[in-house]
Amino acid sequence: MSAKKSLDEKDKPIPLVDLTLPPDGDSLPHDVRSFLREADRRIARYCRGRRIGGFMPSDFERVYGVLRTFTAGNVASGNQFCEWGSGFGVVTCLAAMLDFDACGFEIERELVDAAQELAADFDVPVEFICGSFIPSGSEACIDADDAFTWLHTHEGSSVEEFGPADFDVVFAYPWPDEEQLTAALFDCHASAGAVLMTYHGGEDLRLRQKSAK
Repeated sequence: MSAKKSLDEKDKPIPLVDLTLPPDGDSLPHDVRSFLREADRRIARYCRGRRIGGFMPSDFERVYGVLRTFTAGNVASGNQFCEWGSGFGVVTCLAAMLDFDACGFEIERELVDAAQELAADFDVPVEFICGSFIPSGSEACIDADDAFTWLHTHEGSSVEEFGPADFDVVFAYPWPDEEQLTAALFDCHASAGAVLMTYHGGEDLRLRQKSAK
């Protein structure tokens, strides 16, 4: 799908449909609880004494519950999962533990290394790519008048290997000033039926599905 759009097309409302799922009331499996306990320990150790910049952990238990409801209800059109800005790779690993074919993009090499180590220690089959998740040619989706702190179209973007259209579920934890851009990028590139799952802090986790235009 081409990323190029006319200005008129760009100004149209994004055709993403909000989804509502029933709450997941089941307790966490033992292996998931052990994984999250270790992930929290490593994240705390990493954050100690550091200026973290753009790294901010999600509510992992809540994300896992929503992903589990996804799989139980066959909400997604397939099992290809991608995390935009995967950090320590926890959400990507949780998706893989629910039998998604999971991949994470992260621009910080240090975080990619930490994510790969965590996944390997728990024998979770995932792939982490060090580079931007924003495909080349996405300028039409981005308002040049806006400045975005942590979103880059450089630093080894891996669109040649993977593009958003290859994934059935995309997860992101955008900063407030990047929420509209994240949705616009998803709308530009995702295939019809794909689901965008975004965490916004606290209890705010939003699900939107790409509709046919």
